[in-house]
Amino acid sequence: MALSDDFLYRLRDAADAEQVVSPYVRLKRRGKTLVGLCPFHSEKTPSFTVYPESNSFYCFGCGAGGSMINFIQRIENLDYIDAVRTLADRFGLQMPEDGFDDTLSERRKRILSANRDAARFFYDTLFSENGKAGLDYWLKRGITVQTIKHFGLGYAPGGGSALTDYLHKKGYTFTELVDANLSRKSTRSNGYYDNFRNRVITPIIDVRGNVVAFGGRVLDDSKPKYVNTSDTLVFKKGQGVFALNFAKNAATDRKLIITEGYMDAISLHQAGFTNTIAGLGTALTSEQARLISRYADEVILSYDSDEAGQAATKKAISIFSQTGVKVKILKITGGKDPDEIIKEYGKERFKSIIDSGANDTEYRILTEREKYDVSTDDGKLEFLRAAVKVLATVDDGIEREIYASRLADEFSVSKDAVLTQVNDTIKSNNKKREYERNRKITQESISPRDTVNPERRDHLKAARAEERLISILLNNPDFYRKISDKISPKDFITEFNGRVYSVISSRLEEGKSIEIDFLSGSFSPDEMGRVSKFIIDGSRTVGSVGECEDCIKVILEEKNNGAKVRPSSLSDDEWAKKMNELKMKKNT
Repeated sequence: MALSDDFLYRLRDAADAEQVVSPYVRLKRRGKTLVGLCPFHSEKTPSFTVYPESNSFYCFGCGAGGSMINFIQRIENLDYIDAVRTLADRFGLQMPEDGFDDTLSERRKRILSANRDAARFFYDTLFSENGKAGLDYWLKRGITVQTIKHFGLGYAPGGGSALTDYLHKKGYTFTELVDANLSRKSTRSNGYYDNFRNRVITPIIDVRGNVVAFGGRVLDDSKPKYVNTSDTLVFKKGQGVFALNFAKNAATDRKLIITEGYMDAISLHQAGFTNTIAGLGTALTSEQARLISRYADEVILSYDSDEAGQAATKKAISIFSQTGVKVKILKITGGKDPDEIIKEYGKERFKSIIDSGANDTEYRILTEREKYDVSTDDGKLEFLRAAVKVLATVDDGIEREIYASRLADEFSVSKDAVLTQVNDTIKSNNKKREYERNRKITQESISPRDTVNPERRDHLKAARAEERLISILLNNPDFYRKISDKISPKDFITEFNGRVYSVISSRLEEGKSIEIDFLSGSFSPDEMGRVSKFIIDGSRTVGSVGECEDCIKVILEEKNNGAKVRPSSLSDDEWAKKMNELKMKKNT
């Protein structure tokens, strides 16, 4: 996917790193860098670093890294060209009309276009004679015409292929419609039929305003009750959030209400709670939580009061605890979900429920209390033991003190006794976590996982020499002309490192830059994380032509000695020591 260096230079100069990243990550300046909580994995201590001087980023926790193009690739789940186009549009640059392979990008564009036209078809059908049943359904559910228009709600007619025929006449191929999960191929004939039939339709719109998927519900109690868009090139169910495109602008106080389903979210928006979002039919995922954390410092969980809803609440509390987002839990009474509460008692009742909501600690303690008969001594004891386990998971010491005082006052026990039990439990939990960490470290040392360079484990000595050579060259490209005739990409033991060296050497041979922006199109986002690490590692120590030659010597020795089948057992520290010894010998 080759873009001209001239265009990439202009894009790099325009796409300031802080401006690109700050809408997604709350950054704090630390010297010449900017740091924040990584949007790509759950953490409480910032390990995500932005380097304004090189317009790059790297996470020391999960290894994500690269240029601003790679950042947009990851954060928006885009391919390379679409990420470039997103940055170009954002910073006012015109994309070049040729010079790159746009195949995957074009497929994505066609799916998004087909979805947009399908949404219009469903909406128009709802207000036609064929859509009367669907319109009646929405109106009976209390959804106004204004709300229908706001969310673009619609209706998929019964029969076989109304949507498919409509979109095919508009120029979409059957392959494109299947790719979008709007149509399916018949197993009985060579024909195609609609994925959504005789259902009210809710379009799923991402934060950029693209229609990425649909949810279809039957008008009666027949099964399956729901049919949703399967994963496509533009949609991943575990990553999407319904109504976030509206709610992110309404959440001026950075608080979002989360419901289980579309209907609850739509009903709350209609009642004025426009900072409401919903999951997409599955339990909350860590990817969804990280997306939500970009727009909220606090979430208000308003899940159904049934057993499934309470289980979903507990899971959501656990997931959000890894993001730094505060959690408030609503106790839904008088109805099974927010939609019923609003219809039965009005929006003021739901507002009072929000005001009286409990934080996650209160909720978990109250949940434990409901399990025991605290009117008996045995029940009190069992509840207090359960409450101690909850408090042992609370990081804030002052918060632990407050709840310990409440428990002590209510059950006439010593606060010190409660806190002693809490601290003992914390110590026990820490020992268990330490044991688990050590177990994982031991397991990984035996069988480390490296998806970027899977050969590294079996060829550690050669791989480290390759990596050090690449690190030095990335930071000192002028060294290349002095060592270029001593090694070629074919001499590298591991395929990935050889490929990186090949890209670097090819660009240097052509007199081109090997800055990170110009490497982004040659590697996947995960691979660019590793390249970023090479750059950072190389910047921390002073390299030399002599050290490059030492690395080359090791690589060629390993190749000649059959390193392809002989693993090395040197640790990273032992390897560094070995290289220093080689340098000392050379200088004596």
